[in-house]
Amino acid sequence: MYRFLFFLIFISCISKNEISKENPYVMILGVAQDAGYPQINCKKKCCESAWKNINFHKMTSCIAIVDPIKRQQWIIDATPDIKNQLQLLKSKTGMDQIDGVLLTHAHIGHYTGLIHFGREVMGSKKTPVFVMPRMKSFLEKNGPWSQLVELENITLSKLKSDSIFNLNRNVKITPILVPHRDEFSETIGYKIYINKKSLLFIPDIDKWEKWEIDIIDLIEEVDYAFLDGTFYKNGELNRDMSEIPHPFIEESMGLLSTLSMKDKRKVNFIHFNHTNPLLIEGSLAQKEVLSKGFNFAKEGAVISF
Repeated sequence: MYRFLFFLIFISCISKNEISKENPYVMILGVAQDAGYPQINCKKKCCESAWKNINFHKMTSCIAIVDPIKRQQWIIDATPDIKNQLQLLKSKTGMDQIDGVLLTHAHIGHYTGLIHFGREVMGSKKTPVFVMPRMKSFLEKNGPWSQLVELENITLSKLKSDSIFNLNRNVKITPILVPHRDEFSETIGYKIYINKKSLLFIPDIDKWEKWEIDIIDLIEEVDYAFLDGTFYKNGELNRDMSEIPHPFIEESMGLLSTLSMKDKRKVNFIHFNHTNPLLIEGSLAQKEVLSKGFNFAKEGAVISF
């Protein structure tokens, strides 16, 4: 009964798929880690059922911000699944255009979809791409991304961390620097402001304790929090997991256990590696997360403001 109660709370608070025509909203376009689910060449049990059944496939972590009032929409991150994600978005909103792409960092699951804006595919005209300074330099100086800039398929708009930026009069965002493996660019998360409410989106971070910001305080400030849930627990991979640091979901739930039940329900884990059992419907991991008061992102879910 206890778990069932939290399942109902989860469904009522997060998984509504009704599209508002009067207020901006956020839509989840993907929940998996950079390589999607199942992962290429994975022959392990974690991907076995997904290879056999396409209905179990999950797209790479991405969210859309939609303003039906102004008929505008933006995506956070350009993933390898971008063509299917934009088609999913169009099927729900009826809008073809993308009014901008907000990038988080230069790891393959978060920016490589930009290639579809080039002349070999969409041949887009000055699609705004919002980036931090190092990310801007990376795209300008390295092909094939530099060609997108030179041909004006995309236009790069530089963001400033901890500074509010107006996407339009109804939607604002703030980029927030987070510690991560920054080989080619800095890494950011976003706070999204709509109708005096806010959503925190941090798909990648090394460890919460490496951050100068207290994640507990931040969760208490916002209305929704979509957080790095790449790995469920230590030992999930047959390699030294310290080489690819992420907060294990078990760690995060322990750290956030002091939150009130109201604040716990704000938390939605996202960006699941193919080994993460949260990708498997009805798994013990899903039940454990819900029983502890937390949630996990669902592809296609709509977050109302």
